Amino acid sequence: MKIDKIRQIDAAEYGKQLKDISEQMFRLRFQMNMGQTDGVKKYREIKKDRARILTVQREAELANANTNQAAASTKKKAGK
Repeated sequence: MKIDKIRQIDAAEYGKQLKDISEQMFRLRFQMNMGQTDGVKKYREIKKDRARILTVQREAELANANTNQAAASTKKKAGK
């Protein structure tokens, strides 16, 4: 999944995507432990997708925190 596509997803969809990825990772790990090597490439791709989603999710959290801090400092300056 490309990062641009992930950034277009809304916050509620992140949780659903992460849940789906976790289930896929579980299945692929199980297959790999059973000796099937077909899942190795897919497992790596899924891990990267998961990391991308978590990164975008964290970026959004930090952007919200910075916006809240900026608003608070503006209110504080206006109050003086």
